[in-house]
Amino acid sequence: MKQGLSLRVSQHLALTPQLQQSIRLLQLSTLELGQEIQQMLDDNPFLDVQSEDLGEESGVAASDAPSQRDETGGEGTFEPAATAAESTSASTSDAEPGEFGGEEGPSWEGDGTTETVADDGEWGGDAPAARRNNNGEDDEVDATELARGTESLQTWLHRQALALRLSEEDQVALRYLIESLNDDGYLEESPEQIAQGLAPDDLEQQEELVHRFTMALRLLQSLDPPGVGARSLFECLTLQLKPMHEDDPGDEAVAAALKICGQPIDLLAKRDVKRLAQATGESEANIKAGIGCITRLEPKPGRRFVDVERNIVVPDVLVTQVGRGTRANFRVQLNPDVVPRLRVHDVYAGALKAHRGEGHQALQQRLQEARWFIKNIQQRFDTILRVSTAIVERQRNFFIHGELAMRPLVLREIADELGLHESTISRVTTAKYMSTPFGTFELKYFFGSALGTETGGNASSTAVRALIKQFVAAENARKPLSDSQISDMLKEQGIECARRTVAKYREALRIAPANLRKEL
Repeated sequence: MKQGLSLRVSQHLALTPQLQQSIRLLQLSTLELGQEIQQMLDDNPFLDVQSEDLGEESGVAASDAPSQRDETGGEGTFEPAATAAESTSASTSDAEPGEFGGEEGPSWEGDGTTETVADDGEWGGDAPAARRNNNGEDDEVDATELARGTESLQTWLHRQALALRLSEEDQVALRYLIESLNDDGYLEESPEQIAQGLAPDDLEQQEELVHRFTMALRLLQSLDPPGVGARSLFECLTLQLKPMHEDDPGDEAVAAALKICGQPIDLLAKRDVKRLAQATGESEANIKAGIGCITRLEPKPGRRFVDVERNIVVPDVLVTQVGRGTRANFRVQLNPDVVPRLRVHDVYAGALKAHRGEGHQALQQRLQEARWFIKNIQQRFDTILRVSTAIVERQRNFFIHGELAMRPLVLREIADELGLHESTISRVTTAKYMSTPFGTFELKYFFGSALGTETGGNASSTAVRALIKQFVAAENARKPLSDSQISDMLKEQGIECARRTVAKYREALRIAPANLRKEL
């Protein structure tokens, strides 16, 4: 083997720490971004939150980037905050090609029917919301405050327990069972299991605890809502049926429903009327009436007490309609409540510039990190605004007519239009939400595959799912539509959609098959 020396020229892409941070921030959700910002505020003394009472003249705006003449980190003069349209072109031009590149700002002309507007304030989430009037009062109640004010299931049961005259031991046992309920209102452990866990080695104490918890369970199951404290679905249904049977013992439907609850649950799930009739000794008519009675019960007694705050989605982008009909314009802006107001702490930065002592280099690095973090946050929201604007332009018919007018759209189209990489569009549209006149949707909702039509065009899969939902809503409950029938109806609309595709879309919409939708 002969050794030799040769030269070779090659190219490779190097991701700088700043670009890696920018990519990571872009894919974070609003909640994760807030946690990241809080962590950065705790770790970096040069990063600060701009107060609401600071004007543009006092303090440094959050969109301030490192001065071009002071790249070494010395304290220079920061430019004032720019609008979203102006700052986008400045921030994205510094990114790596193919990731955050692009010369255009988020504003676009199109056919003159859409209007893109930057957010009202600087880059900040602490700005007063638009709902506040001049007197500082709220014009409307915040949804999060309403959610926090919702009474929990445990609180509701504890208030009812106060009206019961119980001994101290029984009160403790009942309180323990109430706190052991899950969100659906079910008790996942039996009194025996609870007693064994509290006193694993003392059999005599276990017997006493079983007696206490059994009595407390009966009291719990007598409280409102009906069915609370059940340990299985059939027990929950039985607890709701027994008071109905006591009020009207001659009701054959309720009596049949009680017998059905004593049979295997798969027979009820399949609505096997014949086998249920044989097992219970009731007629098929009574079994059908009993199943109908069961369908009107609440399988999850704690459903209405579940904390709804976890289901609140804070949109990142707000789309409002201006005008009506064909002349309707759409105003696209960032939600000021989710955009943080960050700035470099000018006092600490000035002190670092004036004094150069031990550890100066390390502190200078932290100052530079704070500047890059602010710039990457601004670039993240600029990119979200640009992508959202392009989506509104492409899906204009949706914002006028609804989901039936959704057109096919893939990530590549938006990426080519904005000069970004397709992976960047994927990161932007994940866990980011847009508030529209028809509700709040994830940005990925506006992307859908295409289905062929008889005219040679394409129909969006989102629009097809909306049609399927519409067909099912208008069907005869006694003769529900099968997947094949829905497929034929779509073909009559000019949309080529196979039965398997219909079944896939139906399952995605959480619509039961025809045999389970049939009304008995």
